[in-house]
Formats: sequence, structure tokens, C-alpha cells
Amino acid sequence: MAHVELSISEPLVPQAREPIEPMRVDNFQLWVATAATALEPCLVLRQDLTVAAISRSCCDLLGLGEPGQVEGRPLLAGLRLVDFTAQRGELDETEIDKIPPLLALSSGRLARGLLRVDSDAATAQGDGTVDAIATPVWIGKKVTGSLTFFAPITTAYSTG
Repeated sequence: MAHVELSISEPLVPQAREPIEPMRVDNFQLWVATAATALEPCLVLRQDLTVAAISRSCCDLLGLGEPGQVEGRPLLAGLRLVDFTAQRGELDETEIDKIPPLLALSSGRLARGLLRVDSDAATAQGDGTVDAIATPVWIGKKVTGSLTFFAPITTAYSTG
């Protein structure tokens, strides 16, 4: 018969050390750094609606040029959004306020929606439809920006 001996000892508690210096980078700056280097199409907006960071793939998807040309400028300066009608009319101000990056800022909540980017601003392949998912970025109890991820919507046609 096997013999098992158990003993109880004091729990291992880490010894008190000098406190770790708090990070000097806030939550907003962490997301800015992440979005700027991300492979996924994403962007971070500041509270004043200027682009704090944008990934190269997001610039390509939305037809905005190079990230350095977009960062620090208003998002809507280079982005032309149109409605989903056959007339492809530009969105009015009330509709623009409801696009996910702006809605996440104003509401402090998650926002999701489809956007139709005008082909003149995007690519020669026609209007681009993207799915946008945005979340507010908080510092303490204050919304300081929004983080938005984009995914292209592609349509596959069947021939029979």
C-alpha cells in the first residue's frame, strides 16, 4: 500500500517591493500606437473628430492615401460617404453623425453599421461597402476618442 504524507505550510506571499512606477501612457495613447501599426483596417479618432491614428490597410480600404496624410486631419476631410440609394447621394449631417466612429464618441457606447464609400474617393472598382464596428475609448470616466475596425463587404454572384 502506498503511503502519502501531506503537510500544510504558510502560503507563498510575494515580498513587498518598491511600488512599480505607474505607466505614463494613457489608454488612448495605447490604442493610438496599436492602430498605427495594425495590419487590420482600423482607426482612432480624437474627441475633436480628427484622426489620431490609422492603419495603412484602413487607408487603402477607404481610399484615403497614406496614413501620414490622414493623421491629424478631420476624418471627413478626405472621406466621402454616400447613401445606399441608386442616386448615391452624399450623406447629410444627421446621417453622418450616426456613422459608427462618430456615434461611439457621442453616445459612449458600441456602434456598428455599414458605410458606402464613394468610388471617387476610394477605388476605381466601384463604391466600396464596409462594415464598421466602433467603441469609445475612455480615460477614467471621460470618452476621449473612438476605436473603429472596418471590414470590406464583398458580394459573390452565382451564375447558376
